[in-house]
Amino acid sequence: MAIWLDLSRVAIGLNLVLLAALGGVWLRNYLDHGARHTLMLLVFATVLVLQNLLWLYFYTLHSAFVGWYLASGIDVQLGILALCGLELVGLAVLASFTLR
Repeated sequence: MAIWLDLSRVAIGLNLVLLAALGGVWLRNYLDHGARHTLMLLVFATVLVLQNLLWLYFYTLHSAFVGWYLASGIDVQLGILALCGLELVGLAVLASFTLR
């Protein structure tokens, strides 16, 4: 079903928004304090942004992947959506503590 693919794309978009907000806070903190752990949080955010951009490419522009996805079973589609959703939940929890 294409609905699961669309929901995955939405989750990725929200992940990117949360990562941009978190990255902004962590960059500002790193520039102010220069703490090594803050730099590592920036590296973490960068890796997750790259991962989400790669998935967004596969979900939107890679026709072979989209074809495989749509032809796969509902268990595969929901599994991939669950991975995107779990990342979204994790980032939302992290953002709720970071942005306070």
